[in-house]
Amino acid sequence: MIKKVEGESEEDLDRRHNERMEKKKAARDKILATKTIEKGLLIVHTGKGKGKSTAAFGLATRAVGNGMKVGIIQFVKGVWETGERVVLDKFPDQVTIRSMGEGFTWETKDRQRDLAAARKAWAVAQEMIEACRGPDPAYDMIVLDELNIVLRYESLPLDEVVTVLDARPEMLHIVVTGRNAKEEMIEAADLVTEMTQIKHPFRSGVKAQVGIEF
Repeated sequence: MIKKVEGESEEDLDRRHNERMEKKKAARDKILATKTIEKGLLIVHTGKGKGKSTAAFGLATRAVGNGMKVGIIQFVKGVWETGERVVLDKFPDQVTIRSMGEGFTWETKDRQRDLAAARKAWAVAQEMIEACRGPDPAYDMIVLDELNIVLRYESLPLDEVVTVLDARPEMLHIVVTGRNAKEEMIEAADLVTEMTQIKHPFRSGVKAQVGIEF
């Protein structure tokens, strides 16, 4: 915001503001003119703050609104019923959701069960990715919800996962969520967002609520 100089009229202030915004627009247009690459992105949502999966489902919703086809695999939260799923289930021609998880490791208390669930989900993820090759891709975007969690607990081979994601079809967008993203995943990604927790009602005794957490 431009500060008004003492004795300056509103008309002069408006003129200076307009001139400044014109310069900003010209500079931005010059930068945008250099951005000519179009490609599928590997997007990672990580960090300890709330909103990683929520943001990914928001991207999925945006994609659906643009007529795109979306595949979603839930590596952990498959046992949860969420509002996002209810909405996306209304677009069966555009959205495929596979809930492959059986809950967090402290809920299952069964390492072999967790490993089997992770491997099964990863196999489906690879099938979805492969279905996007060729002239008629099955999906434009694939969301791998909480993949970072199973990688953190070494339920899947990290090198294999990163290699497959890096070799994705050229125009396929892949969104990976979950805290504690591995450095290799971050390095491979085109876009990484870290959700930082500043404050959370859970710490004050507030339970998870409909429409906010699920």
